[in-house]
Amino acid sequence: MNFSQTLLISLQSLSGNKLRSALTVLGIVIGVAAVIAMLGIGRGAQASITANITQNGTNLLYVRPGAAVAAGGVKTAQGSGASLTLDDATALQTVAGVAAVAPEVDGRAQVVYQGVNANTSLVGTTPDYAIARNAQVDQGDFISAAQVTGRSLVTVLGASVATNLFGDAGSAIGQTIRVSGVPVKVIGVLVAKGGSGFGNQDDEMIVPITTAQTRLVGARRFGASTSVNTINVQVASAGQIDQVSADISEVLRERHNVLAGAEDFTVQNQADILSTLTGVTNTLTLFLGGIAGISLVVGGIGVMNIMLVSVTERTREIGIRKAVGARKSDILTQFLVESAALSLLGGLLGIVLGMGIAASMGRVQLGGNAIKPVVGLDSVLLATLFSAAIGLFFGIYPAMRAASLAPVEALRYE
Repeated sequence: MNFSQTLLISLQSLSGNKLRSALTVLGIVIGVAAVIAMLGIGRGAQASITANITQNGTNLLYVRPGAAVAAGGVKTAQGSGASLTLDDATALQTVAGVAAVAPEVDGRAQVVYQGVNANTSLVGTTPDYAIARNAQVDQGDFISAAQVTGRSLVTVLGASVATNLFGDAGSAIGQTIRVSGVPVKVIGVLVAKGGSGFGNQDDEMIVPITTAQTRLVGARRFGASTSVNTINVQVASAGQIDQVSADISEVLRERHNVLAGAEDFTVQNQADILSTLTGVTNTLTLFLGGIAGISLVVGGIGVMNIMLVSVTERTREIGIRKAVGARKSDILTQFLVESAALSLLGGLLGIVLGMGIAASMGRVQLGGNAIKPVVGLDSVLLATLFSAAIGLFFGIYPAMRAASLAPVEALRYE
């Protein structure tokens, strides 16, 4: 018996028990759909985080207070002690290869305009922040050096803050809002960058650093200068990042009078942060995919169960086929084809359903932003091949049992 005949007999057998075959396929459909959806959402989150970080510029260094602690091979800052100052930021401007230095102080602020209010991130900084963090103004102007010197009560709003307060971001320019009870004039609105649910850069307002320290957030002292939360450093070229990072560390060790290995600050670059977050999302994606994969195994057990029932029901048929010359390999192939067909059909339907679930979940807003799922060809092929393999694996025992039946005993079966 050739393979085409075996395939035809297998399909006829499956179509003769449509409801049972459909319920068996359903288990595989659910398993494959769960795998596709979870992998797609995980990859979408990773892509969103990558875009969110790299849009600040690839040559950006962050200098933060706190000792450097290794976490998965990446150094991160621990603690938030006031160990960085405005004088430190000024000193870093002399480091070779540095294009811009922007110190910042951070806080949260309640912003109110004509009864509409929002709680947003407040950033006090200098004009070089626009260069260091690639903050482009869509309307109006960015803060100026004169406004920093004069401690002016002005602000540049992120796109989502402007929209939340004014409805139309274009009408924000020149309006006065109240920030923690203090009247502040809006002089600009930033270009929308978007977010990933892991940090929305449009949900912030920028004010002169002196204004933040004296009127809005408050200031802390460290030595003879005012402390800052972060120093943003834009490096002239990507090839200089490692050297500039080392030079910054050397300058700050000398200023803080500490030895190598005992620093009270941490220098991080975009690659460090991206590597850390990518590792986290990869782990979560694998974890979610593994959980979804369990449902595939359960579906495979369902295939095995149904095939065993089918062998029992068709014992006399198997005996007759063997009596008229069917070989053991013919019986084995027939039942393997049936189990593989069930799993493969379930896999194909599961791919379609999984893509639909991923697309639907991509519309869910996380932190005001939706994650766009990414369903790759490798995920589709993996799910398809794995579903077929599940059918073959769990179909081996029922097929071997059918092929091993003695013709005489099978014919006597009632």
